[in-house]
Amino acid sequence: MRILVVDDHPLMAEALGMAMRALDREAQVETVDHLGAAVARASEASFDLCLLDLGLPDCAGLEALERMRASHPALPVVVVSGADDAASVYRALDLGAMGYIPKTSPRDVLLGAVRLVASGGIYVPVQALKAREAPARPGAASELKLSERQAEVLQLLLKGLPNKLIARKLDIAENTAKIHVSAVLRALGVATRTQALIAASRLGIRIDA
Repeated sequence: MRILVVDDHPLMAEALGMAMRALDREAQVETVDHLGAAVARASEASFDLCLLDLGLPDCAGLEALERMRASHPALPVVVVSGADDAASVYRALDLGAMGYIPKTSPRDVLLGAVRLVASGGIYVPVQALKAREAPARPGAASELKLSERQAEVLQLLLKGLPNKLIARKLDIAENTAKIHVSAVLRALGVATRTQALIAASRLGIRIDA
């Protein structure tokens, strides 16, 4: 795995690099300290993942994500930011981030998030999901008229698991998992997983621990 870390704080960049090597001993990690260098480096070499800080000296905030995505739309980008409010998280996801990791997250959460994104999932911090939750309403999930299996798929989908891991968790074929995910999205009236997270939170559907 080849990873590009974009952060202008040397200690944070070093910590992220060490974490990525702990995740994969053969990982090749490169670090740059501003967006211009990140865009240029991603043009010169092929990376599997980009960890992007939003407080860069030459481009702060979500504009950094927008510019990185516009320059390299095929490169999965995970935001690593000091901001952890729900609005920033969901805006980043809407702009195409594959995950959003607050810098206050424990190391195991960071590793788990990157592992999830690397396998095709989307990582959303639990606190952001809870912030979007409406008060729980008894029977809210049953109103969707999901089967027992689809309800299980919904829970795993809300945790950000890709179809392959959903299939593994439930011991079903990946194609069957895809069919269930499609049914759940239709029941929620949405087209994407990010929209499903928001729709479920508005219904007051809570994620099981």
